[in-house]
Amino acid sequence: MLSLRGVAARYGPAAVLQQVDLEVAQGETVALLGPNGAGKSTLLAAITGTIRYRSGDIAFAGENLVARASHEIVRRGVRLVPEGRLVFAPFSVEDNLRLGALRLEGELRERFEFVYALFPRLEERRKQPAGTLSGGEQQMLAIGRALMSKPRLLLLDEPFLGLAPLMVVQIRAALEKLRAAGLTILIVEQKLDIALQFAQRAYVLIKGRVVLSESTAALARRADLSNLYFALAAIS
Repeated sequence: MLSLRGVAARYGPAAVLQQVDLEVAQGETVALLGPNGAGKSTLLAAITGTIRYRSGDIAFAGENLVARASHEIVRRGVRLVPEGRLVFAPFSVEDNLRLGALRLEGELRERFEFVYALFPRLEERRKQPAGTLSGGEQQMLAIGRALMSKPRLLLLDEPFLGLAPLMVVQIRAALEKLRAAGLTILIVEQKLDIALQFAQRAYVLIKGRVVLSESTAALARRADLSNLYFALAAIS
């Protein structure tokens, strides 16, 4: 479903991604691992068209997205849940969700029911301003907002960052349901234990380059994985 070939991206003169190759098959869950500053969020920005300077081939369902604007990419079924959630604090939970469905024709009630079934807490707080929610509830809202438009590919940028353990369990359970239903997912994650249990394959990104690509089952069998991970960061 998603294929990156020789993707490079930069902020002005500063190169962040360098010749990245990556693939995600339909219905697959793939993890993108790496330390802070590796370029993981920039890679998601390149896919979604929110970074201006990018090159290479980014094919989604056979169509190259490199020349597409971000709103056109959303229309094709790619949705990002950004790091930090970025909910609209003064708006209600319901209005935040409705904003996620602006490009959805019809079926609005069905999408609300879908999101509320996945996150019952959002239905309980549907009239509450988003800024008054806990961090975990805001993450539920950010994911729910992305799901309102019926995405074909869901991009998750550090969805468990800074969350209480109970919220991690609840949000992970919801994502497991989405995965079981066949949604294609690319997740950026720093926590190896979560990534290796949740995804089927993983890429390790260090200083803008893919330095390792394996199935998560194979990675989990490596006794030296943690040492290897930090060693790659140090020498790359």
